[in-house]
Parts: sequence; C-alpha cells; structure tokens
Amino acid sequence: MNFQPVIGIEIHVELKTKSKMFSRGPVTFGQMPNTETVAYDLGYPGVMPVVNKQAVRYGIMLSEALHMNISKTLYFDRKNYFYSDLPKGYQITQQDHPIGSEGYLEITTSEGTKKIAIERAHLEEDTAKQLHLGDMTLVDYNRAGTPLIEIVTHPVIRNGEEASKYVEGIREIVTYLGISDGKMEEGNLRCDINISLMPFGSKVFGTKVEVKNLNSIANVKAALDYEIQRQSEILLSGGKIDQETRRYDEGLKQTILMRKKTSAIDYKYFREPNILPIDLTEEFIQDAISHMEKLPSSYRQELSKIGLSSYEIEEVLRNKEFVLYFEKTLKEGAKNPKTLWNLLMVDILAYLNKNEITLNELKFDNKKLAKLINLLEDKKINSKQGKQVLEEMLNTGLDPEEITAKLGLAQISDLSEIQKIVDEVIKNNQQSVSDYKAGKDRALGFIVGQVMKASHGKANPSLAKELVLKALA
Repeated sequence: MNFQPVIGIEIHVELKTKSKMFSRGPVTFGQMPNTETVAYDLGYPGVMPVVNKQAVRYGIMLSEALHMNISKTLYFDRKNYFYSDLPKGYQITQQDHPIGSEGYLEITTSEGTKKIAIERAHLEEDTAKQLHLGDMTLVDYNRAGTPLIEIVTHPVIRNGEEASKYVEGIREIVTYLGISDGKMEEGNLRCDINISLMPFGSKVFGTKVEVKNLNSIANVKAALDYEIQRQSEILLSGGKIDQETRRYDEGLKQTILMRKKTSAIDYKYFREPNILPIDLTEEFIQDAISHMEKLPSSYRQELSKIGLSSYEIEEVLRNKEFVLYFEKTLKEGAKNPKTLWNLLMVDILAYLNKNEITLNELKFDNKKLAKLINLLEDKKINSKQGKQVLEEMLNTGLDPEEITAKLGLAQISDLSEIQKIVDEVIKNNQQSVSDYKAGKDRALGFIVGQVMKASHGKANPSLAKELVLKALA
C-alpha cells in the first residue's frame, strides 16, 4: 500500500438508566412507537431539563475506566439544527467541557499491543428514531432524550483490525461496568468512523470520509478494509477524494454514498441556559468510582495468574455471565481452573445452546460443579465418568457425589487394591508379559486394559499403568 490510513472513531453508548437524560421519561426498548414519551421529549414549550444523576455517575465510571481526566464541573451546550428527529430544534450535549478528556484504551492485535488515544467522552441526549418507507418517513420519539455518552478517539487508528479491536474493547468495558447493554444490533452502541489516506511519510491528512452507523464489530473492520481499498484506487488513478458521508451495505460488502459535504456545518453551539454549571465534589466522584464493577483487564490478570491460556481467557471473557460464574465456582472450592474451563466452556455451553437457556437456569449451583471438579482432580472418577456425572447433573440437578454412588462410578485409587488386580492380571497373562519384554509395546496396552476390565473400569487408569510398568520392570 502506498498510503497510510488515518482513522478516528466516534462511539455512541446508550446508558442503562431508568429515565432519560433530562426528563423523567422512561428508557425502554421494543415498546410501541411514541408510547414512552413525556412533554420534554417532544419539545413542548415551557418544559425544563433536569440532569440525570445516574448518567453522570456512569460518565465518571467510564472516564475512570479509560484513564481520562474527569471534569470537576459539568457544563452543557446546545447543538442547534432543525430535523424531524429533534423536536426541540436543538440537542443538549457537552461541546466545550466533556465529562472525560484525554485517555486511552490498550488493545492487542496481531502486531502487538497499542494504546488508542481518546480525545473525549461527553454526555448528551439521543434523537428520535426514523424509519424511511419509500417517500414517507415515520418518527418514533421513544428514543428521544435517552442518555448517551459519546467517546471520540484521536486519529491514531491505522487499519481495520485496530478499529474492530478498539470497538470490541469499548463494548466490553461498558457491559462489564454495567452502564450499557452494549448490543450493537439493538442500537445500544453505535459506531461512526472517519477515514482519510495520506502518503507514507507525509504529515498532512487527506480528505476525510465518514462512514456512519456501523452495527457490528465485523462490519467496522469490513467497512474500513473496503474504504481503504476504494480510496487507494482513486488516488492511484490520479483522482481525488470527495468529502462525503457513506454507509456500509452488508449485502454488497461495500460502502454506499449517502450525501456529499460541501462545507462544514455550523451548529451555532452555545451554553445551555437552562442548566447552570454543576460542581462535582470529590466525594461524589470517588463514590461513583468505588461502585465500579471489575473491569476485563483485572479479570485477564487474575485468570492468567491461575494458568489459563490467552485463548481460554478471551473465550470466557466474551460473556460477563460466564466469567462471574467461573469466578464463583472457584470461590466454592474448585481445585483445577483448567478442568472448570473445559466443563463450562465446552460441555455446559453446548448444553445451554442446545436448550436455549442461560447459566441462571441450570439445575445445579456452583458448589455442586466445584464438587464434580474435585472428584476429577482427586481421581475418584475419570474424565469419561465425569462427563456421565455432568450429564446427570444437567438433567436432574443432583449432587455429583450422590450420582457417582448411584451409578457405581467411584474410581479405585487405593494403591494396594489396584496392586492386587495387577498381580492377578500378570499372573494370568504370561504370554503378554513375554511379548512386552520382547519389545512389543502393544502388549502393555493389553495388560493395562485387562486391569481395567478386571476392576470393571473403576481402577484409576494412570495408577494402573504405573503399577503395571513397575511389575514388568
């Protein structure tokens, strides 16, 4: 490639509050259009904004998680424009004094780790939702006024992989903090990207193109990969890039022109006159920070210390519900994290998917799963028997020790008891003993198999093999 991509990302995160940013209107999803509104949301004359305290707390939490400077005073501004999704004719936002400024998010890509510099995080209210049907546009004001926090990076991202990892990291943080559901498919998290190309070695940015409303992490990467290729081809053929807004068509796998930008829009920002500056005390800020949930970075460190691989860590972190379940099972006394990971992320996950249920709907608790893991760890049952016990637990919810006794699965780990069986098997299989001593390694497997058969499959296999080898030495 002859050009260096220069990418900035704007992410709008819908905050999980019960009421809207500046009114008591309820925040809901999936309700009948225009049924969850109050006078303020619809821009009625005389209504006054009241700042949502919980949204401010969430803004502090996110700013802290992203290593940002937290503003000690809240200021709000009006962004003025006329459009059907904005009944007041303006949007209340934080143009000049964001709640958080100058932070970063560390990501890991195929090229290593990188800190993505974040310029700002500011609180604002959402607009209404529009549905375009032919030559008609329908407007649903249920969403109008929903609390948002917008996170804006510096133009430091250089490719689609970095961009997708960054968006994934933000989604992970807001869901682990519990401040948003982070579901891109439901619009809880919306992503716009700005991209330009400049020749390698140049310090002058090219003409910026905006790609709006990317609704999945995969589409972030795909849209950028396509746009980098499209702009490169134009520049290499001697053309020039137009400043425009585009969207990504998932079916066509390409960006589509929405509109050209002939000049910068002047939103006539000015200070919101109906909201005076609000001083945030150190006590208020620290109280919000003290109520933060554990972040993914903390879980990564803890899970790495107990021996999980990078792959295992990322898999269990994909869903907060799973990492909390994993952590609780360890606290209940599970001795082997690897065994726990295998049971949870392979067998139990498959069962959940097949039956379309959640972890909370399992018939057994964390303590019983910890017991099963310890039965395996203490070699009281083998791995095959462990799967039998787990299957029974999934179906009945019974205690694993009770199931083991009921099915007669208790493994023999007593050395003297296994030794008696080994002695008897060797006595009755002298030809196999001779074959082994003659260099026929398969004879060893036969003898161990006979020990397992004589014990009705209950002898600890590793102990049985160890004692057979000693007897044949």
